[in-house]
Amino acid sequence: MSGKKQREDKVRNLRLLKIDELIRDGKCPNSTFLKNYFEVSRATIARDIEFLRSRYNAPIKTKESAQGGYYYENPGFSIRTIMLTEGELFTISAVLPLLEQYKNTPLEESMKNLFSKILEFLPPSQVSVESAFINKDVKFIPDPLPKINQETFYKVFDATKQRRNIQFEYRSIKRTNFEKRTASPYRIICQKGSWYMFGFCHKNNEMRIFSLSRMQNIELLDGTFEIPKDFDIKKYIDPNFGIWTNKEKPEKIELLFSRDVNTLILERTWHKNQTARQQPDGSVYLSFETNQRQEIMHWIQSFGKEVKVLAPADLAAEIKAEALKVAALY
Repeated sequence: MSGKKQREDKVRNLRLLKIDELIRDGKCPNSTFLKNYFEVSRATIARDIEFLRSRYNAPIKTKESAQGGYYYENPGFSIRTIMLTEGELFTISAVLPLLEQYKNTPLEESMKNLFSKILEFLPPSQVSVESAFINKDVKFIPDPLPKINQETFYKVFDATKQRRNIQFEYRSIKRTNFEKRTASPYRIICQKGSWYMFGFCHKNNEMRIFSLSRMQNIELLDGTFEIPKDFDIKKYIDPNFGIWTNKEKPEKIELLFSRDVNTLILERTWHKNQTARQQPDGSVYLSFETNQRQEIMHWIQSFGKEVKVLAPADLAAEIKAEALKVAALY
């Protein structure tokens, strides 16, 4: 939508709200009064009145008198105070299915309540149309997400906000049982719908990342901690690619994708600092710097034979070794 159209919509919405206010106050404004009041044409006022009737189901009647002022047949009626354009309604409709990304977290119910309150302000005719759009025309397929205990979720958030150390039981991805940990939570991170706590692990005396879905029996400890002034989370993770905690400096990853997936690779931004170019034979060269070696391994493997690691050499060797292990299973 152009800037001019946005300004026109805003002015019209403000005018509609004022017309509604004048009618509800019992002033019975007629078209002559309204056109002079807003300094617009009589045709514009006629369109506004018709818009209120058709879009907001306003029960507007005209007095049978020489003045012919407008009034509400139902004195208790008022239009909604949130007036959205078609484009804004479309945006809301498209965003609602994204709530699936928050399944299994306490935020799911909170966000549904928030959007429900927004929808309550919309005229019934608009809501039904857009709800139909949600149900039939758009479908989001989220990643399968782990379930997070509500108490865990909120206690970790509280501890992070209050700068409180926490004690908890944690089951790491390779373990079959829980073990006690103590940590200072620095940040909360959400990656593709999965929630993590990044902070200082007292047991290992280093920065670690903990999955909220693997934490239980959270206890906020007395006292507070201070985050070092030179702390920068980007030194530990790569917000563009992954959240593995690494001490290594970023390394340059160079890949060559086959021509069979060239459109897929070229149409996306895999990393904000990437270099991507199509080769004469249709293959695609892609490079970027990251310290997310583990995440890169999984990502490269997901393309199978369609990608070759050009550099670094040790990453290529790791990919080859993993491929041999997979082949041995069959």
